[in-house]
Amino acid sequence: MKKNKTAFDTRFWAGFTAENPFKVLDAFFDFADLDDYKQQLNEALRYSGSSKVYEQDNPASVFVFYTVVSSFLKACYCLREKSKKWKVKASLPSETVSQLSSLTKEEYENPFSVFQKAFNEKTPEEFEFFLREIVRLSLSPQAEDADTDLTIYYIHVIKMLDAAELMRERGVEKSRKRNQMAPVTA
Repeated sequence: MKKNKTAFDTRFWAGFTAENPFKVLDAFFDFADLDDYKQQLNEALRYSGSSKVYEQDNPASVFVFYTVVSSFLKACYCLREKSKKWKVKASLPSETVSQLSSLTKEEYENPFSVFQKAFNEKTPEEFEFFLREIVRLSLSPQAEDADTDLTIYYIHVIKMLDAAELMRERGVEKSRKRNQMAPVTA
């Protein structure tokens, strides 16, 4: 039986079609850095409750932001299942955590858990709705309230951004089989 492949829709913004979530993360962080994504998300959310239009001089940049983050969320959804076969390489003692401050110690040690938790609480469709809602509200010249509380989605997306950056920095490797016995030496 043939597996269905997820369409990450990276061609528009990355210039190529990524066929696995790890390639999407590479393209995502090659396109812009973590701080840029966080700032854009913060700004879009801030403008979503006001009558000012976000990126009024260049609203097309908001569309690009939407497509990039939409691809990212699709990759994150796929990564929640990858923890069964993959693991993030161990952290280095000299590694600083300050930039990835949204993660708990457990999430820092196992970034895959961030994706699992997010998609256990919310569906991919709900995250897509969140993204469309902040874009719609941030581009609207009328002050409107969101149809739903956006805070929990925002927190999950920030955590996913931090977890993805951490995965990219450390790298991932195939997990060894749990039942594999280590050779006994005398």
